[in-house]
Amino acid sequence: MKRSVFLAVILLSILWHCAGYAEYCTQGEATRIWITPQKSEPEVPVKIMAVSTVEPLTNIRMISPQGETLLLPTTAGTGGLPWHITAETGPLGNGLYQVEAQSGDRTLACLIIGNGHDTRDTAGWDEMYEAFYAAWIEKLFDGGVDEDISFPSLEPVLRDPERNFLLNTLGLEEDAALSATPDCADFPYFLRSYFAWKNGLPFSYRQCNRGRAGKPPSCESAIMNTDFVQRVSPASKFRAMSIRLMDAVHSGNGRTALDDEQTDFYPVALQRETLWPGTVYADPYGHTLVLTKWVEQTGSRPGLLFAVDAQPDNSIARKRFWEGTFLFTSTDSAGPGFKRFRPIVDHRLLKNGEIPEYSPEQAELPSDVFYARMHSLLNPAGLDAGQAYEATLAALVEQLETRVRSVENGEAYFRRGGATIPMPKGAAIFETIGPWEDFSTPSRDMRLLIAMDVLLDFPAKVQQYPRLFHLTPTAARQMRKEIEQLHNILIAQKKIRYIRSNGEPWELSVADILARRAAFEMAYNPNDCVEIRWGAEPGTEEYVACQRRAPAAQIKQMESVRAWFRDTERPPR
Repeated sequence: MKRSVFLAVILLSILWHCAGYAEYCTQGEATRIWITPQKSEPEVPVKIMAVSTVEPLTNIRMISPQGETLLLPTTAGTGGLPWHITAETGPLGNGLYQVEAQSGDRTLACLIIGNGHDTRDTAGWDEMYEAFYAAWIEKLFDGGVDEDISFPSLEPVLRDPERNFLLNTLGLEEDAALSATPDCADFPYFLRSYFAWKNGLPFSYRQCNRGRAGKPPSCESAIMNTDFVQRVSPASKFRAMSIRLMDAVHSGNGRTALDDEQTDFYPVALQRETLWPGTVYADPYGHTLVLTKWVEQTGSRPGLLFAVDAQPDNSIARKRFWEGTFLFTSTDSAGPGFKRFRPIVDHRLLKNGEIPEYSPEQAELPSDVFYARMHSLLNPAGLDAGQAYEATLAALVEQLETRVRSVENGEAYFRRGGATIPMPKGAAIFETIGPWEDFSTPSRDMRLLIAMDVLLDFPAKVQQYPRLFHLTPTAARQMRKEIEQLHNILIAQKKIRYIRSNGEPWELSVADILARRAAFEMAYNPNDCVEIRWGAEPGTEEYVACQRRAPAAQIKQMESVRAWFRDTERPPR
């Protein structure tokens, strides 16, 4: 009898304890917790991420089935809104644990976890899943401000447990052999669909044309994928979907008109509150980047906005916002600017008027106003002209170092016995498939030429926009002279290095490269030796190792379109 009473008391205590958990342990409206794996398993550590759209998070607290409270060691994101914090705990024991996300001593969200307890919810693309997506993107590509963040493809990023919070979150070892090699246009779609797969969310895309002179691209009806919704899908199903996806989308998908509703993306206002990680930047020429992180302005450094992009050779690299990378111009044949994926609600894509964040303001902005607005967002305390110049120079060097890797990829192709690569005709040099797309650099070099002009024009910009630098007109004229002197010093000091045809390194200063600007108007053909691609002059010591030239017909064709590069104006489609 006593034993029965004792067991009954224990049972009632357990039921009361679980009921107590269920009563007050709930996710917050603006703060939410996720774990990996989504269903905890014995002997498997658990990763925790909490995300908030209202305030920074400071603690992740865990309460054991026995009532013991533990503050877990955490790592907080430093990019601001949406705020996120991560932690990891060892394998769980028996029973249910309570995980709380806190700001100070206030609990903003709570989640019950335990071995065999499935935390996957009936997900939909609400604001908190958008915030989770943004936090996941930030962590995926995070790194020090001065760190070179680049990878041969997306695969090593997704397989890095320190970067990818969703690594094997389904408990199927689903990432072990996952192919992940998107190029420029595929890149934002791959990230979005991967996140949808892991979280049981719907995903959509469209088939679009590329537009033509005076007319932006337009798209067909949306293809809605619900294969992952409310089910755990194997990697094979995601792979099959991603093949269809990457065969369908191209650069035209991002360049649709800003007021068009039959699109995958919608434009947003130039505000810190809307430009979250995961936002896509589509330039007027077809290149796309994905925002990853904001870095606040300090007394010694301008504010930064980082993004990542993919190249035709599948390499991934982080870039900072500046005029040389984020190209913006008003044109009738494209709708450039910052855009977000169109929300899916009840398996339907929302129209512009149904989206609170929709804004057509970028359509009305001249390029100089667009850049001034962005620099004001990045530097609310105003720009120090010297710091701003050095940041611009650093961005150009970053662009050059990325080009070193791209050109080297072409050299590796020929070292493996690759044959002469056919050159497309006319404007197709910018948009094609095959080895030319993989190893040529016409689009990159067009952006590089624009970037050179931005750096060279910077001293004049200080005088032209004194308010941006908190200067009077008189002070701006003097500052222009000081920046010109600084420019002459630093371009001789900043250097990059490439590997010549004979395997030896060769160093070039930024001053050398600026002096070769004209040579970069015809340096994009991978059939030319690496020395020509870096502007070396015949007869010089640098050039002597060159053993490969593009066919004469290709050189003639390059001469015929050289004006596009000289004037940095891509031809209409």
